Formats: sequence, C-alpha cells, structure tokens
Amino acid sequence: MEPVRLDGMSLELRDVVAVARDGRGVALDGAARARMEASRAWVAQAAAGEVRGADGQPLPVYGVNTGFGSLARIRLEGSQGSALSWNLIQSHAAGVGAPAPTDVVRAMMLLRANALAKGASGCRPALVETILAMLRHGVIPEVPTQGSCGSSGDLAPLAHLGLVVFKSPDDGDPDGGVAWVDGERLAGGEAMARFGIERLVPLHKDGLAMCNGAQLTTAFAALACEDALRLVHGAEIAAAMSWEALRGVTRCLSPEVHRLRPYRGSLEVVGDLGRLLAGSGLTDSIPGKVQDAYSLRCTPEVLGAVRDALRYVRAQVRVEINAATDNPLVLLDLDDPNKAVSAGLFHGEPVGIAADHLKLAMCELGALSERRIYRLTTGNLSARLPAALVSHDRPGMGLMVPQTTAAALVSENRSLAWPASADSIPTCEDQEDHVAMSTTAARRAAEVVRNARKVVAIELLAAASGIRWRRTHEGPVTLAKGTAAALAVVEAALGPNGKGAPAEEIVALDQILADGSLVAAVEAAVGPLAGVDA
Repeated sequence: MEPVRLDGMSLELRDVVAVARDGRGVALDGAARARMEASRAWVAQAAAGEVRGADGQPLPVYGVNTGFGSLARIRLEGSQGSALSWNLIQSHAAGVGAPAPTDVVRAMMLLRANALAKGASGCRPALVETILAMLRHGVIPEVPTQGSCGSSGDLAPLAHLGLVVFKSPDDGDPDGGVAWVDGERLAGGEAMARFGIERLVPLHKDGLAMCNGAQLTTAFAALACEDALRLVHGAEIAAAMSWEALRGVTRCLSPEVHRLRPYRGSLEVVGDLGRLLAGSGLTDSIPGKVQDAYSLRCTPEVLGAVRDALRYVRAQVRVEINAATDNPLVLLDLDDPNKAVSAGLFHGEPVGIAADHLKLAMCELGALSERRIYRLTTGNLSARLPAALVSHDRPGMGLMVPQTTAAALVSENRSLAWPASADSIPTCEDQEDHVAMSTTAARRAAEVVRNARKVVAIELLAAASGIRWRRTHEGPVTLAKGTAAALAVVEAALGPNGKGAPAEEIVALDQILADGSLVAAVEAAVGPLAGVDA
C-alpha cells in the first residue's frame, strides 16, 4: 500500500486502522513540513526574547519562556528551554497499570504525529520524522493505560512516548524509557539504537508538543469504532440466524412500517435483515403466529439506535484525529506580535462523551443478543428446540453455561457503561479544575466492545445449533442465502466435530467476528450491509 501522507487534515479512520494493525507506512507531507518549520522558527524567536510587546519587553509565551500549569507565572531564561522540555517529559511519565496494546500505541503515535503535522505546535519536523521512523521499524514504547484524566490531554501516556523519543540535554537517562520490538522488551535507548533512530534533545516547546492532546483516548476510541462497526454487522447476522432458528415472524421488518418512525438506523437494520432473511423457509412458518418477543421484533429499534449512536461517535472521532490539540497554539496569521494562543483544545471531553455513548450502545447490542441466546436455550420459549439445545445423541448440558457466560458479560458491560466523562477531579493546584476522564471512557469502551463481541459469538453458536437441530429433526429446510453463508463460516470455524469445550468454540467465533471474515462471506452472498457513516 502507498504510505499514508500526514498533513494534519486528511487522516481517515481506515488509515488509523491500517497503520495501527496492518503496518501501513506513513510519510510527512511536504506542505506540513513547511508549516512546522515556520511555526518552529517563531518559537525560536520567542525563546530568544525577540518577540516583544509595545513596551519593548519580551512577551511571555506559555511553556517557552514560562513554567507549566499553575507555574505559568514564572518567567524563564531562553537557555533553559531544553531542560524545561526534558523535565516536563520526565515528570509527566507517571502512568501506571497494564501497558496499552500494541495497536493502540501505534495509533496513538500516528495521531500525535498527525496533530503536530498541522503546523500549529511550534516543534520541529524531526519530531514527527522520529515518531514515523519508530512506526516503520516497530519500536513501540510501553505506555501504561492508567494515570490520565484526559486533560490537558493524555499527559502521562504521551510522556512515556517522549521518554523513548527524547534524551536528556546532559546525556542523562541513557535507558530512555521502555519499548517493545517484535515481542522483546528493551530499554528505549537500546531499541532506538538497534535501528539507528537518533533520540532527540528536546528544544523549546518540544515537551509540550509531545504531551498535549488526547491521543491515547482517541487511539482507543478510533480502534473501538472499527471493531464496533464490524460488530454491528455481525450482530445483524447473528440476529438473522436466531430469527430462523426460532422460526420468527418477519412482518415487523416491513420498510413501510418503519417509515412511520423513520430513524435512519432502524431503516438500515430493516434493509439488512430483509436481505439476510430473504428466501428463508424457517421464518413465518408457524401457522397463526402474529408476533415475537421484543428480542426479535424490536431488533431494528435497538440495533438501529446502536447504529445511530455509532454514527455520532465516528463523526466525533473523525474530527479529533485531524485536530490540533497543543497548548499554546502558534497562529502565524494572527494580527498580534504574540502568535501563541493559550486555549483548551487538548481537553478530552468531545471524545470522552462520545466514548461513553459508544459504551452504552455496545452494552445494549450485547444485552439484546443475550436475550435471544436465552430464548434459544429455553425450551418453552424456543418454538420447540430442545432445552439448552442439548443434542439427543449424547447426554450433556448443551449450551446452558454459555448462556450464563453471556449473562455475566452483559452484567459486566452494564457496570462499565457508567459514564466516566460525568466525573471530574481537579488537578494541578486547581489550574486544571475540570477534567474529562476521557481516557477511562475510551479504554472502557474498547472493553465493552470486546465483551459484547463475545456475547454475539455465543449467539452465533446457539443459533447455529438451533438451525442444525431443525435441519436434522424437522426435515429438509431452506435457509436464506445470507444465513446459509453465515452458517457455513460458523461451521468452518468450529470444525466438523466442534472444538470440544465451549470456551474454545466461543474464541473461534469471536475471531471470525473480530477479523471480519464472517461479514465478508455474508456480504459476498447478499451484497454490502449498510454502513454507518454520515
């Protein structure tokens, strides 16, 4: 693939996924380089005391010739710039907890580089080039996932990246933090030296340029958006399979009905389910049955609301991945001798609220799926499927405990769905008196998506078992083209004799949801399922 060209303005969610998970290359755009050089030149002038006010005195420029945060009133000499930046990186590398996954850290690095490429941060192109070299060679800093409040951005996580990128002006800290290369945990300095990547001595503003911005938050959120999109399609496929296994009624999927309450998401689900179930000989096959329980009948309403929520979340994240998030920002066209403007673009609230919204939506997707699993495994609710889907050819418990697992996952998701962005604890001597807690929101959103995907995997297992039972015990049945394609992928993933323990089967089906192979096979049979972008 051609490398992604970073210009600070045109990065797409698919680019983030390609770089983070598929190793796609990245290059700095020439125009972005020029913008960075221009803003860096102005910072150098400010650091040298050449930017003066009407009184002829050097103007204070936050983080260039002043201290940070609540120490912004302290004026510093220009010669202290490197030490100031380096001390910022060291002092802020205070993260704790489990390291972020490799794909999340790669996404964070890409997003920080893209924010700097906008040319409003006053740092050198070499900073971006160093990050891109690390991506190219697979030098991935160890970034703890806890310790960020999301304002002023993800300070601690980005500082851990800075430990590897930068070195002390006085040759201290030879270790350079910690980095991973091909599964090997190394001192950051050793990892960089292995590939001939020079660590930079930070100049004025470089420390701030590295740390300001909610890029760990956005990395978690961007990848969760991709996973949630696949899961929405997977949940529709699982619902269609359950519809057949339960011999459900499809009149509720009439587009004419849903146009009376025309939510975009609901209409999309109706269209997808209509194509997935077209030609089924199992649906609408119980004489006199006029309607199903909500877990089938209200699928368009619930999954439609999930779709609409995901559309909002993706729109928010698309803005953020191309946003300037530094403080201060250098605006060279400003009609003022002081081109540096202190503002709050680093605040994680726009992504934090979106991530909390994503948690709630994915929580409901999983909850609806679990209710269908319960019906499939409950004899008096399943249109005469065997209780717990127990096979008659051998004694056993069937899928009773996988349904319990699904219930546990749904309950856990409900506890994780509490909105982290509703919380705020002042920091930095009350200078940062309202913070976003966006990092927690995004990290938990990714966890909720993973849990919900396992629930849908269990539904695939249960629905496939139900369909197979009907085929075996109710004579030849005609499956819809979409569900037949899905069943083939499920059975291939499980193998001819199953995987043995249900846990192994859940893992196998979780994988075909995560890697997109289930959706791809079904779309090859019925055409593309509806997207969720504006």
